[in-house]
Amino acid sequence: MLKYSLKRLSLAVAVAVILSFVTFLLLNFATDPAQAIAGEDAEPEVVEQIRKTYGFDRPFLVRYAEWAGGVLRGDFGESYYWNKPVAEIVMNRTPVTLLLAFMSISVTIIIALPLGIVAAFRPNTAIDRMALGVAVSAQAIPNFWLGLIMIILFAVTWQIFPVSGDSSLSHFVLPSFVLGASSVPAVMRLTRTGMLDVMESDYIRTARAKGYRGFALVRRHALRNAILPVISVLAVQLGHKFAGSVITETIFAINGIGRLALESILGSDIPTVQMLIFLFAIVFVAMNLLADILNAVLDPRLRIA
Repeated sequence: MLKYSLKRLSLAVAVAVILSFVTFLLLNFATDPAQAIAGEDAEPEVVEQIRKTYGFDRPFLVRYAEWAGGVLRGDFGESYYWNKPVAEIVMNRTPVTLLLAFMSISVTIIIALPLGIVAAFRPNTAIDRMALGVAVSAQAIPNFWLGLIMIILFAVTWQIFPVSGDSSLSHFVLPSFVLGASSVPAVMRLTRTGMLDVMESDYIRTARAKGYRGFALVRRHALRNAILPVISVLAVQLGHKFAGSVITETIFAINGIGRLALESILGSDIPTVQMLIFLFAIVFVAMNLLADILNAVLDPRLRIA
């Protein structure tokens, strides 16, 4: 198990290094950092002076090595827009997005897993079609539209939850549902497919012959094997919730890193955008690594392979 984990970890580190290089390359060649700081109407002399002051006239590899060295030391540079250390800005916003991500993935699990299990136990019935209908509807509805509808219904018309903000848990209920609903189709269909495959297995027929029925059959025999691919999807979806909350945080005025990313892009704040893209990439890599390790723990065949 240790050898398997170290192999996956080394691969994750290699991917993270490549992602950091590609991110730095694209951001520094897609726009002129000196022009972004000076503004669109700045004189060429001012832009050139800023380029020399910040070292943008140095070779690309030298600047990347300096940035990578700073990242290893925990120094992600200075924000052009807020005139503060990038690490400080990101750290202040991260807890809000983490809470939103975990609450939204909890919504996904609470809705998708029961629907998938029930649909698998009653295939090709009204219950199965209803579950598939819920999944298709959740996939077809855009986040921004669902968010606006939830605000109109539950914050304006009935005034059950706050319209916007992030000062209490009640502020996260509506955005968590909106963000979590987008993952329901994939998790629900995968759960249903996995359960259908498992329910046809010989050991399930043996368990039924021993008297196992209903929830006991699912908990002790079926779900353990059917859940393996679902774990990978949930891990990736958790990374998506963390990195893909830009629209949801903007609609509900939540001061997380998703909204920070939008503000940084609009303000041409390259160091902050660079840091956020690298952070999002690291989260996805880490979540995939976690999924691989969890799958290996649950399925010994992966460790043997």
